[in-house]
Amino acid sequence: MAKLTTNDYSQKLLEMKWEAHNKQWLYIEVNAKELMNEMEPGAKNINAVCKAIYDALLEGDSILVKPETKTGMGVALTVRYYVDNLHESRQKYNGEVL
Repeated sequence: MAKLTTNDYSQKLLEMKWEAHNKQWLYIEVNAKELMNEMEPGAKNINAVCKAIYDALLEGDSILVKPETKTGMGVALTVRYYVDNLHESRQKYNGEVL
């Protein structure tokens, strides 16, 4: 089976955000390892997962755990996405990621 792409993970994150938004949750927390295990158990595809997680950050979101690697990619990556406002006008995250 082919590994999932960053776009596959990005789509899943968008679905998760909208599902939480529709439930009127304030935020969701996403961990890279948990997301990867949910979508492709046993795979080693952490770079695609982390890239999608970073790409999905919007202003106000926060990185809770940043892996201590040069690239910032790793199974420990955990972020909090605020889902109360998913309007298109919301700016992309402009904080330092790596």
